[in-house]
Amino acid sequence: MPYEVRFSKVAFRDVKSLSPKLQKKLREIIAGQLTHNPYAGKRLVGDLTGFYSLRLSLKDRIVYSIDEEHQIIYIHRAKTHYGE
Repeated sequence: MPYEVRFSKVAFRDVKSLSPKLQKKLREIIAGQLTHNPYAGKRLVGDLTGFYSLRLSLKDRIVYSIDEEHQIIYIHRAKTHYGE
C-alpha cells in the first residue's frame, strides 16, 4: 500500500519556487518511487539524523522523514540547503 505524502509549509514554498520542469520531476519521484519505497533515499546523519534525502537536481534535494506507523512521508524541504 502506498504511503501518504504531506508537505511542510517550508517544503510547499520550496516547491512553488522550483521551475516547472523540477516540479514535474518532483511529482514523478514521489509517485513513482517515494510512496512505494520510502527507504530509497540516503539516510542523513548529524543534525538531520532520522531524515532521508533524494536528489532532485544537481543542487536540490528532497529531505523527508517517515512515519512508519501511519504510513506517512513528511517532506520537509524540496530545494537546496547549500548556502542557506
